[in-house]
Amino acid sequence: MTSPVASAAPEPGPPVVAVVGGGQLARMMAPAAAELGVHLRVLVEDAATSAAQVVVDAPVGAAGDEAAVRALVRPADGPAADVLTFEHEHVPNGLLADLDGTGTPVRPGPDALVHAQDKIVMRRRLTDLGVPCPDWAALPSDPDAARTALTQFLARTVDGSAVVKTARGGYDGKGVRVVRGPDDVDDWLEAHVVGGPELLVEAKVPFTRELAVLVARRPSGEVRTWPVVESVQRDGVCAEVVAPAPDLSDELARTAREVAVRIADGLGVTGVLAVEMFETRGPDGAAQVLVNELAMRPHNSGHWTIDGAVTSQFEQHLRAVLDLPLGSTEPVARWTVMANVLGSSLERLTDALAGVGERFPEARVNLYGKGIRPGRKLGHVNVSGDDLDEVRRRALGAAALLRGERPEIHDED
Repeated sequence: MTSPVASAAPEPGPPVVAVVGGGQLARMMAPAAAELGVHLRVLVEDAATSAAQVVVDAPVGAAGDEAAVRALVRPADGPAADVLTFEHEHVPNGLLADLDGTGTPVRPGPDALVHAQDKIVMRRRLTDLGVPCPDWAALPSDPDAARTALTQFLARTVDGSAVVKTARGGYDGKGVRVVRGPDDVDDWLEAHVVGGPELLVEAKVPFTRELAVLVARRPSGEVRTWPVVESVQRDGVCAEVVAPAPDLSDELARTAREVAVRIADGLGVTGVLAVEMFETRGPDGAAQVLVNELAMRPHNSGHWTIDGAVTSQFEQHLRAVLDLPLGSTEPVARWTVMANVLGSSLERLTDALAGVGERFPEARVNLYGKGIRPGRKLGHVNVSGDDLDEVRRRALGAAALLRGERPEIHDED
């Protein structure tokens, strides 16, 4: 009589990274996850989202749906996630704290993420850390008191204008208004009383240009930064990124990177953190930086790293949240320019690929699989090289073709 053969133990599977949000940032994590052998599971808003088109494990659910988020982390028919991370910040903080406290690492953690969710919380903490920021104030919830506070703030500005922001929910220029008086935000002030978002007012900074620093941090404390980049905004949306920022002094670049690391360490961030900054002039005329916004995830200002750096922001984010050694952030070319494709007159962006390939064969095209709408981020183009003017010309030319436009600057070949 033979002895029963014991069943073999199942082989351990790859680490599972769960991501909340099905947009292009989650989509661009997929190639990096595949190369690292990481199983990516993404909570998508519907089955046609950008990420759902390329990620096999993509359950459908809303970021605010507690049951959907819990099932993402511990599905009934699959392995539990090793870590939970995000492609946007709009996730209930209380749920994240509960998950983090019951065995699922949440990275960045809820105590850090709140600083990217709430601009008032962010400003208070950055001020405590000694991070240079624009002059700011939180507005009272009572409309009359808020009008008085806003009027007093405007009275001490140089030109009588300021920027009012909603503390939560704003992005890509939404939730931001330049104002000259309380009447410019009267609807926001009245909405605040009945549960609308809290408001803050900030000085309108006379900046020279906008800069961004991406920093990655893992739980062990290892930190790496990429070169400081210049970002060009159009209608409140990032249109171009130049890496590294041209004509930036070594001293200011070092200061910008040190500020980003101070924030990452001070807030306990895990993963990729984007720190958007203004380059401006201090009272003595010297160049300085002021921190504008934070994003605790891969960011538009870091798309250039896919083709222009040894380690992309997407691979680095996965490494960081899994507490793996971080990769090199060194650039692989002297210059890389990223040009966003914002809207298009074409029915299908892929109809432009032949033209882009013929005119700009060195252009690296990344399309997001989105429906076309005016001004919508539909994709981006990266071009790298030694001559900045030429690199920028070709990146913008390729993006123009994808928008269904004729490049303003023509190919000289």
